[in-house]
Amino acid sequence: MIGHPSTEQPGIRSLATTSAAETQAVAIALAGLVRAGDLLVLCGDLGAGKTAFVQGFGRALGVTAPITSPTFTLANRYHGEELTVHHLDVYRLAHIDEVRDLGLHELVDDWSVTVIEWGDAIAGALPGGYLEVRLTLGDGPDDRVVGLRTVGVEWSDREVALLALEPAATDGDPDGTDTAC
Repeated sequence: MIGHPSTEQPGIRSLATTSAAETQAVAIALAGLVRAGDLLVLCGDLGAGKTAFVQGFGRALGVTAPITSPTFTLANRYHGEELTVHHLDVYRLAHIDEVRDLGLHELVDDWSVTVIEWGDAIAGALPGGYLEVRLTLGDGPDDRVVGLRTVGVEWSDREVALLALEPAATDGDPDGTDTAC
């Protein structure tokens, strides 16, 4: 059941999902809370649904281009209706100098939202606070727990809204992208 509270993860809020569409519905709801300059750090094992999450998030912000994992390109940029979505994947980075070379500080600006897959690995190099989105595998093949935790003050004024977060309604597979997380 989408939006079923879970107590398996510490943080502001945890939601259990049973499909990629439900994970995307959480992301769609979360997109309603973002502001220009926000930073989201996605954490989780391989196959936990980080890219599926970004697909829902970007769609909610008006991104019409296909959102794919930037594992090999390191960074993708998608233009939404009002904000640009910078989508980074730092899984393959071996040294902190490589993080600096990405120009992360320049990406966090007044016209965009930056989402970093595997961002917990570079937490010390991140500019300012962020929202941590931790995706963990559940019991079933498509079950996930989406945990939300604020780090720093940038999201502290939205903690009440995060506690009340309800996933967007899904209609099964509205756009033909419902695949395993």
